[in-house]
Amino acid sequence: MYLTAEVKKKIISTHGKSETNTGSAEAQIALFTHRINHLSGHLKKSPKDVNTQRSLLNLVGKRRSLLDHLKKTEIGRYRAIIKELDIRK
Repeated sequence: MYLTAEVKKKIISTHGKSETNTGSAEAQIALFTHRINHLSGHLKKSPKDVNTQRSLLNLVGKRRSLLDHLKKTEIGRYRAIIKELDIRK
């Protein structure tokens, strides 16, 4: 399995405000980014997998909406997370 409990805990503790704060926008964006990277790698190997492609698009949309919300409310946190995760060009 690509997302074990240890990996998830590490991502949340790195990007969230604390180890137990899974609801922060930064933690959710980091988890979405990890899942997006995994699904992108899978789609490179099997490009005809339509269900995975649909799931990937849903995840990108959810991450985009969280990033938009963060950009509107707190621009500093937005800039920090996109720099940290290297989302933007």
